[in-house]
Amino acid sequence: MAKKQKYPHLLGSKWTAQQKTLGWRHFQVVTRKNQGPWVFAEMQASCDDEVRVWVNAKLLKDRQLWLPGWRSLEEIQSANEDLVES
Repeated sequence: MAKKQKYPHLLGSKWTAQQKTLGWRHFQVVTRKNQGPWVFAEMQASCDDEVRVWVNAKLLKDRQLWLPGWRSLEEIQSANEDLVES
């Protein structure tokens, strides 16, 4: 039986960085790479095709670093308030 792929919906997913990353907050996954037990995502800034960064896909689960989808500043602040309350 084939091994289940980790992060099957990673490619094409959109993310918002809690802090500006290389000057931007909104990114989309354009490439994924499996390297041993790890999965890496190449993130491309939505407003600048030249800005790219590789991230361990496991870090995308950390809501203090990344939020799924593209969020406004108000939504980011609201998400941070939710993290503090819980």
